[in-house]
Amino acid sequence: MGSALVLGGGGVTGIAWETGLLFGLEQAGVRLSTADRLVGTSAGSTVAAQLASGTPLERLFEVQRRGSVGERAAKLSPMDILRLVGGLAFARDRPKAIRSLGQASLERTDSADAEARRAIIAERVPVSDWPDRDLLIAANDVLTGELRAFTAADGVPLIDAVGASCAVPLVWPPVDIDGRYYIDGGLPYPANVQLAAGCDRVVVIAPLTSGIGAGTSVRAQVKALGPGVRSLVLSPDREAKRALGRNSLDPAAREASAVAGHLQAERVAAEATAFWGKA
Repeated sequence: MGSALVLGGGGVTGIAWETGLLFGLEQAGVRLSTADRLVGTSAGSTVAAQLASGTPLERLFEVQRRGSVGERAAKLSPMDILRLVGGLAFARDRPKAIRSLGQASLERTDSADAEARRAIIAERVPVSDWPDRDLLIAANDVLTGELRAFTAADGVPLIDAVGASCAVPLVWPPVDIDGRYYIDGGLPYPANVQLAAGCDRVVVIAPLTSGIGAGTSVRAQVKALGPGVRSLVLSPDREAKRALGRNSLDPAAREASAVAGHLQAERVAAEATAFWGKA
């Protein structure tokens, strides 16, 4: 059946924390990057693509510590948070709510913003072609409001799949792929654990564990995989949460978030080793 590493969303600070945690665990002998399947959602799509590319975690960690990727600072306004969370949390028709968010994002988009955002994603992702790995990148189709999991078989540029998965609605422009627009794959599920279906050993690394709406949390999704699946969920502990701060889209917090993930790896190494084993 195989193993899966599921990497969830959480903004630029989430990328940094996930990278630090993975690097720290690798130093402890726990190489989660060897999972048979990699699933990436939003921030996690960046990390999944980087891992699948074979880029050494030590290098990725140093990039986060130095802040050498030219991220742009952003923040959801209180009204946008209300629209995003309220629109999904109480929606009887989730695809309709996602379509509405996507349309609102399109109305705010201009070509310069889209080009600048694509350049940032290209800096994040070290390869242009899909790696020869079982890699799934989650994004939401603005036309249907349904989740799509991009794979190498789709023939879509990896940069665009990752960009689509990271396109936070009302903040970043939706991404045009073959004439269809896509937004953040982390709606309403923060990690899309369901894409690990068919694997019997699953590790979920999720900066955010609460979804938007009933039954969307990481724990609920892990439970839905069934009783025959062994799972381990790693999320920021109290110390790491302080480092990540309240604005996950703030690049100024990247270094602290990466270091916090690296330190947390020491605290969870025994648990991760017992579950995964050492290389």
